Amino acid sequence: MTASGAGRPQHAGPAPTSAGQDLSGQVLRRLTRAAAHSGAALIAEAAELTDGWAVLVDPVAGAVHSTPHSAGPEGERAAAHPQTHPHLTVHQVTDAAGTVLVLGPRRTPASQAGLIARATADLLRVRARRADEVRGAEQRLHSAVLRLLLHGHHPLAADVLGGTAATQLTHATVYRLTGRAVHTAYQALWRAAQPGTSLGGTRMLLCLDGAELVVVALHGAHDEHNSLLSLVARVADRHHLAGGAADSAPLDMFATAWAEAGTARNSATVGCLTSATGLGAHGLLRVVPTDRLAAWSTAVLKPLDREQRRTLEAWLRSGSALSAAQALDVAEGTVRTRLRGIRALLAADLDDPTVQAQLLLALRAPAAAEPTTTAEPTTAAEPTGTPPPTDAPPQTTAPPPPNSPSASPPQTTPPTPTTTASPTRLRPHPPLPPDLLTPEHADRWASALLEPLDTRLRIALRCWLGHRGRTAPAAAALGLHRTTLTTWLAECGRLLALDLSSATTRTELHLAVETSATPEEVPAALPRRGGRTYRGVRP
Repeated sequence: MTASGAGRPQHAGPAPTSAGQDLSGQVLRRLTRAAAHSGAALIAEAAELTDGWAVLVDPVAGAVHSTPHSAGPEGERAAAHPQTHPHLTVHQVTDAAGTVLVLGPRRTPASQAGLIARATADLLRVRARRADEVRGAEQRLHSAVLRLLLHGHHPLAADVLGGTAATQLTHATVYRLTGRAVHTAYQALWRAAQPGTSLGGTRMLLCLDGAELVVVALHGAHDEHNSLLSLVARVADRHHLAGGAADSAPLDMFATAWAEAGTARNSATVGCLTSATGLGAHGLLRVVPTDRLAAWSTAVLKPLDREQRRTLEAWLRSGSALSAAQALDVAEGTVRTRLRGIRALLAADLDDPTVQAQLLLALRAPAAAEPTTTAEPTTAAEPTGTPPPTDAPPQTTAPPPPNSPSASPPQTTPPTPTTTASPTRLRPHPPLPPDLLTPEHADRWASALLEPLDTRLRIALRCWLGHRGRTAPAAAALGLHRTTLTTWLAECGRLLALDLSSATTRTELHLAVETSATPEEVPAALPRRGGRTYRGVRP
């Protein structure tokens, strides 16, 4: 197929001169070298040769590669409606995926842009044929890595992936999808991704596990992987799949993320991708300003090293020392010994459910800047408010400056390292520390999140979350039959549109119910109707 500038045919023109032939040869050599490296490098080289931008558009995935990244939306519009973009060069690659190459040249003549487009499309077809040849081996590799991750052999999985980038892959985000068209969706995703590709800096694993399509994003602790999320969501919508997405988890917690994604998938509707931590806009990672959350997290976790943080997160997310030991591949006694050391370092009551919720929130928070630069301003700014910062209570009374919504960055730094020797203390009251949200903002957040629940469900949910999601002791405290409490919890999940089996969802719900709780929201005040399974508390 000949290139066209939005329907404008590219004429062959006069025979090229020797200088033009030399130029064409140089262009082809540069494109060939880039194609040998990767598809993204080829698109980047085409953009540089045209002194403009270049986008490769897949009909399912959208902009697969774009240089610069901001050119992706315009490239997608041009691929869909080339006739409305006469100033661009739009070229059909004519591969199995039906991809379209869009070039936005600035000062490059149309004939030269057409040559670059044709050469780039030819090289993309060569890469696609090569990908078809190695597809079987690559698919087996993806399946093998998935099995290693599921069985807890994450160091070996990183070795199998190989390359220097593999050492930076410390976390995984799991997507699990089912439906009648999983095989078609699998082929569409594979064509969009290409073997071993990195999408937005994220390594992608793609597998068919029986009748289930599995997509795993391997990335760093705080890497952005929204491009893969949008790709999987588009595929789920187009092929009418029900999908579940887990929260990002360390590789040694892969089995937990796998289970969370499966639970979310079971509650998903066809054509939708449901998140295991589906608080959406109500999620604290979105509600609390990023710099404030990062500074608070750094101050809380400052005494812990990497191994202690991994142990703490495994214990909080799995719910028991035994499950954490299995995830970390250590003895249960080792986990309990580490937890005792963590308890002493943090000077916190790790048995308190609110403290546990605060710790898991701190572990999920984005990375903060080095606190050394913020420790000095604190001592300079402190004299205006509290001269004697000697013990922990002044630390919690110093944050009132954030009560003003307009002052976020300057007023979030002082509470973080009030003293250089001790970390920020964790306390169950208030459930959301003032370093994160003012009492007024916290109350508004909790009220909006829990608005669909009546008093009966709020009391039941609060008691259940206070028992770390264990139904039997919560039912006993409420004076309910376990079946009744289970039914009520299912009603809570339906009204809130949340997956209550997710540890991270329960974390934020616990902070919300404790923030908005009134003195009347206790088990003794639960409205009673009588009956065999809805009985009063026994004396």
